[in-house]
Amino acid sequence: MLEQYVKKTLTSRVYDVAVETPLQPARQLSERLGSQILLKREDLQPVYSFKIRGAYNKLAQLSPEELARGVVTASAGNHAQGLALAAKHLGVKATIVMPRTTPELKVQGVRSRGGKVVLHGDAFPEALAHSLKLVEEKGYTYIHPYDDPLVIAGQGTVAMEVLRQHQGHIDAIFVPVGGGGLIAGIAAYVKYLRPEIKVIGVEPDDSNCLQAALAAGERVVLPTVGLFADGVAVAQIGQHTFDICKDHVDEVITVSTDEICAAIKDIYDDTRSITEPAGALAVAGIKKYVEREGAKGAVLVGIDSGANVNFDRLRHVAERAELGEKREAIIAVTIPEQPGSFKAFCEAVGKRQITEFNYRYHTDREAHIFVGVQTHPENDPRQALVEGLRAQGFPVLDLTDNELAKLHIRHMVGGHSAGVSNEMVLRFEFPERPGALFNFLQKLGGRWNISMFHYRNHGAADGRVVAGLQVPDDERHLVPAALDAIGYPYWDESENPAYRLFLG
Repeated sequence: MLEQYVKKTLTSRVYDVAVETPLQPARQLSERLGSQILLKREDLQPVYSFKIRGAYNKLAQLSPEELARGVVTASAGNHAQGLALAAKHLGVKATIVMPRTTPELKVQGVRSRGGKVVLHGDAFPEALAHSLKLVEEKGYTYIHPYDDPLVIAGQGTVAMEVLRQHQGHIDAIFVPVGGGGLIAGIAAYVKYLRPEIKVIGVEPDDSNCLQAALAAGERVVLPTVGLFADGVAVAQIGQHTFDICKDHVDEVITVSTDEICAAIKDIYDDTRSITEPAGALAVAGIKKYVEREGAKGAVLVGIDSGANVNFDRLRHVAERAELGEKREAIIAVTIPEQPGSFKAFCEAVGKRQITEFNYRYHTDREAHIFVGVQTHPENDPRQALVEGLRAQGFPVLDLTDNELAKLHIRHMVGGHSAGVSNEMVLRFEFPERPGALFNFLQKLGGRWNISMFHYRNHGAADGRVVAGLQVPDDERHLVPAALDAIGYPYWDESENPAYRLFLG
């Protein structure tokens, strides 16, 4: 079977539209991991993903009669754009059925490449059913996104290039897995020519259809599929792809959302390119493999499979990357509700950088604060932070692995509090540097109780804080002088309608 796939790969007609992408050293990541990390830059393809290879190879080998009838597929992602461009190059009519929920960026990407978009259904299964209906009604040829021998062979040209570009020793090639077309094509080629090289699949831990199939010895359907890495959000591995993977993939590693976000940042640091979550899976898997095996001096290749990411996703990626690197801890801490409590807590944190601070008055006795603190996986792990705070008498709940806390609660701390009186709301900007928050609190002093506080480190030159101070009416005239002494720009937001509506 492998010999047949290798022959198909060697005769694949991908380079009419696809390009040979570079195998680029990731220098910073290599230095950090103590191994040679090489990135196969499939994000540099004309459609910003490897999918153009398989789609074009399939189309280029259809009969004139099949091409004349036109082609159809169902896809909400990279396959849709790859097929549209392949069809345009060959002068073939292509119909792409996409769910109505598909982001406009991807819909326009297909249309701009000459594909006809049909929006149908709210989810992929409905779009798939409609595309198959069009096959029956219109006689179109269906082009599967991954489970087709010619598509698999087209994706195998990635491995052909890797082995030609790096002819020396390679320990392992790490491949993102969705339906399995890419890893099947790579495994077939590599295991036939260089069987000593490990082929390792990488999947999100909430979308691990290949790992589940290998464990069961047969294809299984996942009951739910995580959507963060939407490029690999597949509930069941393909039949053709599984036939190859079950015998020729060495193992599958799963990674978390936070680890994927950290890998996106790693790739950016080395290449100044931004991958989609699925495109960063291989790097996330490499990091986990090196940590698990204690690998040093290894040569590891990661397939950077695509860069079709929605811009608004980057906010979430940036939010979670430090957690994925184990360089930030998210904790809930109970402190006494009295002047000076913030200062005491900051002293307990020590010289660690506070990256986030959310607080709202709770009762007369205690306050609950939601805090982000900079840590280091080796020199200052979060366990040391939590244990140190508890040793100093602060009740601490570690929320670093709590998805609800990270996705929602961190932005919802607050609300109305009937027990707060004489509250002034002030907005500040201060120079962002280690210790800036503690310096600010120290200058603010313990004269008036802090009843509300929000701060977030955005990596910018200025830190931004909003704070509530409980100031008796007969002391309000003293506030401007006290704030001027701090030396930071500030604005009185006590009458701001947003504050009145949600917090006052």
